Amino acid sequence: MSRVLLIVLDSVGAGEAFDAEKYGDVGADTLGHIINRFSENGNPLSLPNLSRWGLSHITSGLEKVAPEAFYGLMEPASAGKDTTIGHWELMGMILDKPFATFPKGFPPEIVKKLERSTGHTFIGNKTASGTEIIAELGEEHLSSGSLILYTSADSVIQIASHEEKVPLDELYRVCKAARLIGDEYKIGRVIARPFTGDIGSFVRTSNRHDYSYDPPPVSVLTRICDAGLPVVGVGKISDIFNTRGVSETHPTKGNTNGIETTLKLWSDLKEGLLFVNLVDFDMLYGHRNNWEGYGRALEEFDAAIPRIEELTKPGDLVMITADHGNDPTFPGTDHNRENVPILAFLKGTKAMPLGMRKTFADCGATCARHLGVEWKSPGVPFF
Repeated sequence: MSRVLLIVLDSVGAGEAFDAEKYGDVGADTLGHIINRFSENGNPLSLPNLSRWGLSHITSGLEKVAPEAFYGLMEPASAGKDTTIGHWELMGMILDKPFATFPKGFPPEIVKKLERSTGHTFIGNKTASGTEIIAELGEEHLSSGSLILYTSADSVIQIASHEEKVPLDELYRVCKAARLIGDEYKIGRVIARPFTGDIGSFVRTSNRHDYSYDPPPVSVLTRICDAGLPVVGVGKISDIFNTRGVSETHPTKGNTNGIETTLKLWSDLKEGLLFVNLVDFDMLYGHRNNWEGYGRALEEFDAAIPRIEELTKPGDLVMITADHGNDPTFPGTDHNRENVPILAFLKGTKAMPLGMRKTFADCGATCARHLGVEWKSPGVPFF
């Protein structure tokens, strides 16, 4: 029985993509810049396990060590640079048109439709950081009852409310209604962003929930499920694919919980795909230009790799990759158009370079091949 563990380190890009200029991202390099920033400050990052899995051969600033896993880079083929598009491409769904974005906020027609369909009024309606906008408008939200509406450079409707002012079930109902409007305008995600705390000290909670645009009906995930094998999602995987092709889901509360959940599930999994998203890199550090926190999160994940190896049996495939970049040293706080690393560990197999792959879909094609599932295109298996 074959098993695959695929871990997406959300936003851990590895240098500008070939078309970064079209996205205003020339010079972005999430991994390289974080590693170099630590070195410049006299406290080099400690990533010994990722390095021996090949990371030291595909990014700058790490001492090269003999690789023990297959290693390479993957170029984005889809239009756009957000979480949904990146994950979909990993599973063989390449979009030639990006989702709609609203850098100046949503037009009046969308806001009116939101108000009519939800029965709520909204404040904000601009591009903003989630932590900054609740600090700015949280008090007004508590006094007026209006929900906080905002977006980013990504294709997303984000709606925030205080958990003591608006029950979670109501916020989720509002976001489900917003999802229908998002479908009409081809908006990638709607995100419920609950928060708690007192004025001056608001804090977002882990009760976030994503509502994604429906993916195409056929993907590597649906093919795996059709073959009778389980696809187990960890973190926001099920949300990203709107449960399509995900047979079992395990939400998590940050990277630490996500790593422990992954280890438990990998130990128990008999066959199929365990598909993991670790979101803190992007949510807590990339979007907040916190290169130090980002680096420490990389070290935390690196320390878990020996435990993953212990649970990996001969014939198992473990892959580590990303969905886009979010360079915390780069101007702005949004995603970057970057290549992503691919590290593939096959226990007992000699390591080899994978080169520069032309699409993230090679990852999904490799999952299918390893599990004995038919998948014709897009994507070329690594092995």
